[in-house]
Amino acid sequence: MTQTAERIGVFGGTFDPVHAGHVVVASETRAQLGLDRVLLVVAGDPWQKRGRVVASAADRLALATAAVDDVDGIEASAIEIERGEASVTADTLEALSAPGRELYLVLGADAVANMPTWRRLDETRQLATIVLVERAGDVHSEPPGPGWRVERVSIPRLDISSTDLRERLHDGRPIDGLVPPEVVHEIHRRGIYTARR
Repeated sequence: MTQTAERIGVFGGTFDPVHAGHVVVASETRAQLGLDRVLLVVAGDPWQKRGRVVASAADRLALATAAVDDVDGIEASAIEIERGEASVTADTLEALSAPGRELYLVLGADAVANMPTWRRLDETRQLATIVLVERAGDVHSEPPGPGWRVERVSIPRLDISSTDLRERLHDGRPIDGLVPPEVVHEIHRRGIYTARR
């Protein structure tokens, strides 16, 4: 009897803060590709965004956990935070690799465009299938060079950005509906992104 491989989506990011768009990407990817689960991998040390990440890794992980706590098949992962080094996709995929496990690296158009700057890009090609998440109206993006295994997932267009959310919080404007209610509560409880901090 052949055992079916566990199919895991790996959706990495700074999640500074996590928002409804991130949850939709994870949920739609899991549903459309029939994945067993999707991990929201919170970057511990996002080396390409050094100096621009506002909340601590611990706070961002707490928000991601709150966002998906009640979402079936989606979970926050601290694997990059626990490693304590620069967040490199190939390192994360290697750490998650195991016999009987297939990895699917979930990427938006902006992440795909940034792939040529990645460390260990060639190794990444062998470790996972790339999942290109496309919103209505997006131009098709392609990973750099040949040999990538690619799946495409189409999601509704939700124009929510973490930058805008941080600005709204700093200005004292509401973010209700843009992030899950549990995340709103956790942001206010922790005093993250506000002018008071």
